[in-house]
Amino acid sequence: MKRKGVKVPKEEEYVYVDERGQPSYPQSSYTPIPMQRSDKADLIEKIKPDAIVETIRHKLMGEELIDEKWHKVNYLQKLALTGLGAWNIANLMLSASSQNVSLSKLNDQEIKRRTLSIIKTAQFMLLRNWKSFGIKSIDQLAFVNEIVLSNTFITLKQPEHEGIRRLIMGTTSDSTIHSSQEEKRRRWWPFSKIV
Repeated sequence: MKRKGVKVPKEEEYVYVDERGQPSYPQSSYTPIPMQRSDKADLIEKIKPDAIVETIRHKLMGEELIDEKWHKVNYLQKLALTGLGAWNIANLMLSASSQNVSLSKLNDQEIKRRTLSIIKTAQFMLLRNWKSFGIKSIDQLAFVNEIVLSNTFITLKQPEHEGIRRLIMGTTSDSTIHSSQEEKRRRWWPFSKIV
C-alpha cells in the first residue's frame, strides 16, 4: 500500500542487523533459489510420454517425418489406418501416456490390468469400426495391437515403484542441499549482497 509522500522501501533496501550491530540476513526454513523451480519444471517438461503418441498416430496413417513435416509414404499404406482410426487409437493410448501417469505410483498388478484393458478396448474399436478405421487384413489388427501393447506397457512401467517421482524428488532434494550450502556461504561472507 502506497501513501502520498511516503516512500515504502523495497525488500532489497532493508539492512538486517544482529544484536551486535553486524549485518545479517533473515533466515527461513525455505530458501528460495530460482534454479530449483526451473530445474524441476524443466525435468517435468522433458517427461512427455504423450509426444510419442503423436508420432505413433502419424506412423499409423503411413506417414513419415521429412524436413519437419509429415508426408504420406506410398509403401507404408498397406498397413496404414485412416485418419479417424489412427486418431482414435492414439487417443486411447493417451490415457496411459501422459505426465500424470508418468508421475503416479503404480504397482505391477495395476500396470498389467491397465495394459490389458487398453489392448482389449483397442481391439474392440478396431473390429467394430473396421471399415471407417481402414482395416483390410488380420495383419493390421496384429500390427496395431503390438504398437498399443508396447507403448502402453512401457509407458506404464516408467512410474513403477515411483521411478520418475523419485528422480524428480532427487532433483528437488539436490537443489535444496545446494540451497543450504549457498546459505552457509552467504552467512560466512558478510558482503555477499554487494558482490
